[in-house]
Amino acid sequence: MTAPRRALIVIDAQQEYFEGLLPIQHPDRDATVTRIRTTIDAAAEADVPVVVVQHELPEGAPVFASGSPTGQNHPDVAAVEDRSSLRISKQFSSVFAGTTLEDWLREQEVDTITLVGYMTNNCVLASAAGAEPLGIAVEVLSDATGAVDLANDAGSASARQVHETLMALLHSNWAAVADTARWVTAVKAGEALEASDLVTSAAQGRGSA
Repeated sequence: MTAPRRALIVIDAQQEYFEGLLPIQHPDRDATVTRIRTTIDAAAEADVPVVVVQHELPEGAPVFASGSPTGQNHPDVAAVEDRSSLRISKQFSSVFAGTTLEDWLREQEVDTITLVGYMTNNCVLASAAGAEPLGIAVEVLSDATGAVDLANDAGSASARQVHETLMALLHSNWAAVADTARWVTAVKAGEALEASDLVTSAAQGRGSA
């Protein structure tokens, strides 16, 4: 198997998810941001380019307001953000929507992106799905991403339910899901992570029902 040409995409590792209106509930938010920093350091050691993405809305917006304290990156990420190969601002869930990321990835001949950051149930999911029609392979690190509890007129789900369900969903079709330790090992070895597929996942689901 040809070694993947990776880029690490750090999605919205911002204070909004720690001190703002959208605190990550699962996995433990402090543990996840520590692992995000681990991936950044491992990428640097392996010459894997790092892209730091920040969600940015107009001043006065209830979340991610431009220039607000909660719009800033978490200190663990802010300390190394200037070492990134590319920094972009986005206004939509997907890292590809309305940004120059796809063009930059093509220029760098990247064929695989590794997604870390927040939230599993919004920007990580949208970005993984958005990569499919572009022909870009996706990796998602389960312990360097996180979700929130959800409740609305359609129902409710705990952050754990949301996160674990979406990891299984992503691994079935849109991404290879692994933890940070496994990813670091794969990066050092120049190996791709193995994903499942929808048919296999469905068959295994029927078998365990």
